[in-house]
Amino acid sequence: MTQETALDRAHAAMEAAPQEDAARLRYFEKLAESEMFLMLAQDAGDGDQVTPEVFELEDGRYVLVFDREERLAQFAGQPVPYVALSGRVIAGMLAGQGIGLGVNLDVTPSAMLLPHRAVDWLHATLGNAPDEVEAKITQMHPPAGLPEALITALDGKLATAMGLAQCAYLIGVSYDTGGRGHLLGFVQAVPEAQDALTKAVAEALTFSGIEAGALDVGFFRAGDPIVAQMDKVGLRFDLPQLQEPTLRRVPAPGSDPQRPPKLR
Repeated sequence: MTQETALDRAHAAMEAAPQEDAARLRYFEKLAESEMFLMLAQDAGDGDQVTPEVFELEDGRYVLVFDREERLAQFAGQPVPYVALSGRVIAGMLAGQGIGLGVNLDVTPSAMLLPHRAVDWLHATLGNAPDEVEAKITQMHPPAGLPEALITALDGKLATAMGLAQCAYLIGVSYDTGGRGHLLGFVQAVPEAQDALTKAVAEALTFSGIEAGALDVGFFRAGDPIVAQMDKVGLRFDLPQLQEPTLRRVPAPGSDPQRPPKLR
């Protein structure tokens, strides 16, 4: 039996609380984030075109995905072509085609059939783009009243954003428009990564199960005066950073006068 996966745990939590929308949302979040192995009808070859193996069941058509290679092998019982893609990419491939997902079928307790409506919903949810607005911050204060589920979801999302920003601050804000709310301010974000970071925050908000919730996102340079203010009142998230390679020069044999070369 393969080691328990994050998707297994999310499925178990969902089964244990069938009435909780938040548990179902967390399962779909893990499905979207996980690398899944999609069974193919034929080898993909050198091109980008993949042809999934489609199975006709009583309630519709399904393709099969597994979150471990060995699980796919256990199900198939023989070598079969496959491709590794994230759940979000697979949902995008299948959306609108009337094809559902068979997840880990016959190999784990987390086996599940997701009908095509669920796949379409997942793709639509992942594709939601936040609105861009401009407003001036007039006051900042510590974040308050936010559900723990959102803090946990943000922490999980930002932990995967390695090297995309230095850190982020969650703060309460008041705007010159009279509005109040919360803002997640990224510091020293890679310009090309700003859209991805904004979308990650939107997904954290969606999959944390908060109804009618809103969270603004801003981007700041490390030297901006506002960053020092955010550091005083905000909840800080440190993003993992890429490690610089350490270079060491090995001296040539005999170059150290204190360590003469050994002679034979």
